[in-house]
Parts: sequence; structure tokens; C-alpha cells
Amino acid sequence: MFEPRGAHAFDYCLHEGTPTRMQFHFADSMAMPVAVQTWELDPGGHEGMHSHDPDAMALEEFYLVLEGTARMQVGAEHHQLRAGDSVLAPAGVEHDLRNTGDGVLRVLVVWGEPGHKDFSSFGSLAAARAARGRNP
Repeated sequence: MFEPRGAHAFDYCLHEGTPTRMQFHFADSMAMPVAVQTWELDPGGHEGMHSHDPDAMALEEFYLVLEGTARMQVGAEHHQLRAGDSVLAPAGVEHDLRNTGDGVLRVLVVWGEPGHKDFSSFGSLAAARAARGRNP
């Protein structure tokens, strides 16, 4: 399957934030239990402070900045982000993403319910653990 950049993109307001140009990649076509989206926020745009209640539908969210600069608050922590930086927002923790640059902020966002998958048979996990100073 192939989906070009911008295919089926739409404008959407998240969590009382500003309008976000969004592409929900392979909506209804992917078997993995996650949502994969790209977002484009205009300068000054923001997602809106929110959390995902663990007692309702607990969601963990991964953000990877593709283009631009941003500030992200996750709980009491504040992060200044640029292309290549990533942040994980655990379920139940308040968070907000804000475009701090002069151009469009492009972000890859992957979200889903927390769980565990054993990737220990993959050499890339052992290499990632070693890069973090952990035992493979």
C-alpha cells in the first residue's frame, strides 16, 4: 500500500487547540493497534493541553518533529524541540504541543493504548539498549 504526502488530509481542532492540518495514515487499513498521523500546525498553533484518562481509553502518544520548532509540555516538564527530536506522553499525563517557529511545524504522531510487545529477538533492540548504556 502507498499513501502520498497530503493524501486525504483534513483540518481538525484537537483538544480545544488551533486548527491542525492532519493526515491519518492508512485509516481503517492498518492492522497494527496504533494510529499514525502527521500534523501541520501554523506558527503559534497548538494542540491544546489535555490528558487521556487511564480509566477511560488510556492512550500513550509519541511525537517526532519532522520540520520546524516547538515547545512541548508533558506534566511539569517543558521541552524545546526541533527536527529529529521526539517526546513520549504517557497515558494520564497532561501535555500540549505548540509551534514556536515562523514556519509550519510538521510532526509525526503515533498513539495507542499502552501494552507490551517483546522485541527482544530483534538485533536493533539490543543495539538501542546498548546505545542507552543498558544490557542487550
